[in-house]
Amino acid sequence: MDIETKIDLICRSPTEEVLTMNDLRNLLETEEHPIAYNGYEPSGLVHLGTGVICAYKMKDFVQAGIRFKAYLSTWHAWLNNKLGGDLELIRRAADLFKHSWIALGVPKEKIQYIYSDELYNDVNYWAKTILIAKNLTIARARRTLEIAGRKETEAKHVSDFLYTPMQVADIFHMNVTICQLGMDQRKANVVARELGNKLGFWKPVCVHHSYLQGLVKPAIWPIPKEREREIISLAKMSKSKPETCVFIYDSPEEIKRKIVKAFCPERTVEFNPILEICRYIIFRERKTFTINRSAKYGGTIEFQSFQELETKYKHGDLHPQDLKIAVAEELDQILEPTRRYFENNREARECLTTVKNAEKTR
Repeated sequence: MDIETKIDLICRSPTEEVLTMNDLRNLLETEEHPIAYNGYEPSGLVHLGTGVICAYKMKDFVQAGIRFKAYLSTWHAWLNNKLGGDLELIRRAADLFKHSWIALGVPKEKIQYIYSDELYNDVNYWAKTILIAKNLTIARARRTLEIAGRKETEAKHVSDFLYTPMQVADIFHMNVTICQLGMDQRKANVVARELGNKLGFWKPVCVHHSYLQGLVKPAIWPIPKEREREIISLAKMSKSKPETCVFIYDSPEEIKRKIVKAFCPERTVEFNPILEICRYIIFRERKTFTINRSAKYGGTIEFQSFQELETKYKHGDLHPQDLKIAVAEELDQILEPTRRYFENNREARECLTTVKNAEKTR
């Protein structure tokens, strides 16, 4: 495969940013099969963002001939006190994540799944962590707390400041040359780029993808321009806030209920979670998107691109309710194979049941 085709796959939506394109090109010119990774905090059920969006990028990278490591960061979830700090339960959630991506069509033979326990038995890993910590100020570490889903003022324990040095150490200990994570993990990856050469490692390429906005109205609306990044970061789809999510295991009824009640301001295309689902998921899966309406409201309408849909919606030619119903129907069809996988795979079904029950009793 030629380099331009590889770059097209790596940069394919929902990729939002590459640090930097020159570095990526140079890497692909010198390494035929570089190593990429994404790290996941297995702390509950898998929603559209962690599931579908991340699965898309795994498939893109595999198709581009990149060796992809899916890093299941059980200890980061433990540090973050997810699932009540029950490490065994967190490991079951990690198993659930793995099954979820396989159910979404990620080729399991092409992905190397790594649990953090495998790294942390090696004293050399901890040497890297300490080396990075020695070169990271408290102030800088505090500014990276976003990667753990925290505000800068929310650090209460020394362990909160271990999160970033450990995440950066993960990169170098796994010989990763491409960090492929969500935009919310950008600050840790930038630390890795800044410290890599200085500490005798390398400067990894960073490929960041968009994360999905949650289904509920942001805490502040309209969003002030100067607080855009802050508000949207807090409004992202989060498994710890089930009302913001469509989970990949949801029934057709659950999907419809959540989508129909979702925030979807009329004629507004920015920060609209339903349009985001159209952009990043439906038009990834479909060449055309059909919305069935009664003749009274304009009849059936078909869109060939997201840009076409966005324009119609912005001009008021499409009502939010009609859009929502069509999106719910499409998501139901897209997720049907995933539901079937969990129905037919006993181990996957047991993992799902365990994590669901734990969520209910938290």
